[in-house]
Amino acid sequence: MITAPAPASSRLQADYHLGYIWLITIVAALGGLLFGYDWVVVGGAKPFFERYFHLTDAAQSGWANSCALIGCLFGSLFAGALSDRLGRKKLLIASALLFAVTSLGNAVAPTFFIFVTWRILGGVAIGLASNLSPMYIAEIAPAQMRGKLVSMNQLTLVVGILLAQYINWYLVRNLPAGSTDEFIQNSWYGQTGWRWMFALTAIPSALFFIGMFFVPESPRWLAKNGRPDAARAILRKIGGDTYATAALAEIEATLVNETVRVDFRELFQPRLRRVLLLGLGLAVFQQWCGINVIFNYAEEIFRSAGYDISSVLKNIAWTGSVNMVATIFALGTVDRFGRRPMMQFGAASLAIIYTALGCCYHAHVTGLPVLLLVLAAIGCYAISLAPVTWVVISEIFPNRIRGAAMAVAVAALWLACFLLTYSFPQLNAALGAAGTFWLYAAVCVAGFVFICLRLPETKGKSLEQIEHDLIDSQNPSHSVKPF
Repeated sequence: MITAPAPASSRLQADYHLGYIWLITIVAALGGLLFGYDWVVVGGAKPFFERYFHLTDAAQSGWANSCALIGCLFGSLFAGALSDRLGRKKLLIASALLFAVTSLGNAVAPTFFIFVTWRILGGVAIGLASNLSPMYIAEIAPAQMRGKLVSMNQLTLVVGILLAQYINWYLVRNLPAGSTDEFIQNSWYGQTGWRWMFALTAIPSALFFIGMFFVPESPRWLAKNGRPDAARAILRKIGGDTYATAALAEIEATLVNETVRVDFRELFQPRLRRVLLLGLGLAVFQQWCGINVIFNYAEEIFRSAGYDISSVLKNIAWTGSVNMVATIFALGTVDRFGRRPMMQFGAASLAIIYTALGCCYHAHVTGLPVLLLVLAAIGCYAISLAPVTWVVISEIFPNRIRGAAMAVAVAALWLACFLLTYSFPQLNAALGAAGTFWLYAAVCVAGFVFICLRLPETKGKSLEQIEHDLIDSQNPSHSVKPF
């Protein structure tokens, strides 16, 4: 293989067409919105479908909340196997259609088995979108804007989360305080209300499906698949003639003597294995830091802190609001402060907050202190680990194998998320809330050490420069080496 020369500069001369760039980004980021909505809606519906389907033990509860993550795992692997062959655009269209169909399937499911089946299929859509939306945006985005644009996917994700949380709260806002299980089970809320929580996903799914027909294919995928003229035309729309010529030259320099077909076994070659392990480590840590149990088991966490079901759903909506505000703040900082310091901040702050949260549960402190600590944890996560992890894993892999490599990293992320979500009821039963959050604090300390030792800074660099620094160069310019 011929080693590509280092790209001269990521500061390509360009006359960026910002309206076009933002239009592409927002349409592609609708995949993040659907990902967030479909992933979190189950938390608000949980008190109602559990009674409807007569789920009585921790294992059943864990399976109902985590089964979609099995689909996420397979969806991310499908994305890796097919995106380098079929392109990013076609699979994003397929994910939009699958979101719409499965949301309606969950809404009309008559049995728990059918409900789980539709949740797993919906997870496939999440897996496709979570893999492809940030990767597609990264491949479209100019280097100086890439962090902000890829973080837009995280912003739409949290908008989807917030939308799900507010719809869940709105649909049950009139539920009488102190309602018994029997009343809830036989009421409109327990029979029909929770079904609307799932069915409404079909509306943004339709918008995503239609919008994807109006955006281009990834220029980097087109160049890799022998269509440089089409790639040049899209790059010209993004940044003008000078930018298109220079950007295409950078892309083609990384594809010298490369074939289109990618074998997953190539990812474990020594020159690629190091960066793959970096991506896997960051993806797994983003989940094992523990924040997602707050989204998926917020009802149990807040009820343990003394809140009734109506107040629980209102508190859940507050978590979504903080999540969105913090993510908007992250949009303005990820390209200013850099990836590495923001990841360090996230890991360290979560370790401190979880330690304090565990102390609250251990000392039987309830009410407002627990709510404030939960909101602080979500805010810190939303400005650091949540968006920056997706930015990093969308940019560290080489052009030729980005689809396959990112699929492996995202599959690891979803497997980690499944283990986290499925294990929380059992951990909570065995260790109590205090012990569980202290365990997550220890994981965050380990993640902080990993980030300090292994994560280089990538802000302001083109994807081709990052590839050269991490893989092609024998003496990388960064001071922190990935393994």
